[in-house]
Amino acid sequence: MSRIVIALGGNALGNTATEQLKLVTETAKPIVDLIEQGNEVVIAHGNGPQVGMINLGMSTAADAGAIKADMPFPECGAMSQGYIGYHLQNAIGNELASRGLNKEVATIVTQVLVDENDPAFQNPTKPIGAFYDKETAQRIAEEKGYTMVEDAGRGYRQVVPSPKPVDVIEKNMVKTLISDGYVVITVGGGGIPVVRRDGKLYGTPAVIDKDFASAKLAELIHADALVILTAVDRVAINWGKPNQTSLDEMTVEQAEQYCTEGHFAPGSMLPKVKAAISFARSGGTAIIASLENAGAAVKGESGTAVHM
Repeated sequence: MSRIVIALGGNALGNTATEQLKLVTETAKPIVDLIEQGNEVVIAHGNGPQVGMINLGMSTAADAGAIKADMPFPECGAMSQGYIGYHLQNAIGNELASRGLNKEVATIVTQVLVDENDPAFQNPTKPIGAFYDKETAQRIAEEKGYTMVEDAGRGYRQVVPSPKPVDVIEKNMVKTLISDGYVVITVGGGGIPVVRRDGKLYGTPAVIDKDFASAKLAELIHADALVILTAVDRVAINWGKPNQTSLDEMTVEQAEQYCTEGHFAPGSMLPKVKAAISFARSGGTAIIASLENAGAAVKGESGTAVHM
């Protein structure tokens, strides 16, 4: 039996509640395959589109006078953890029941500690929410004090800080639930970013990268493997070129070299590889693979393994 942390990519979730609930019924199957094999499974997930939609919806409601004020960003993150967690919990629970597996699933609203002095707070980079034309984006920036940037040629979006995770506040609760046989959904969307001042925790407006948060969680709960699921079967170097090469494995040293050489896109594969490096340094094996081949990847038959 292995203890596995699975980090679900955005392709496993939907853009609307209806679409998401339908998608996660398929997402649940390879996850339950791993549970059925006797593994202890912890699930993390992204929330970029969802937290942006919640934030925008609350902002629009506030502008229309339907509510008294915008919803602070940490609270939007907590809302996204709740509703994505419910969908995953429901789908995984139903799939377990359909196979006659007597397992319960729990979602934990999770706080993740970040450093108030993290340089990311001075350089917001994480795009969230809707796309706007330049004129509308400038108006929103002036009215609300948001940082708006052009994103991938599709328009302008708000960007927020993306600090690195330092600790997972609820880690001991996660450990207890796993040890008692539960399937746990945690650090949703990278966790709710909190800072510590005078011994107390305070939410802060930011979005933690879910792959880095998953790597930190996997390290803290002494997982055997971190499985980062994405849209491709394996990591490739020289992507899109005639000499594109898919990789079965990388040492930490090789992975760092490939990062330095610019083989991985900053908004896509680069954070996944860096998160894999981070976990591999703690002594475990990180695997980057497609959702469909998660089971095969854990057996070493698919995906890209990163190790010391």
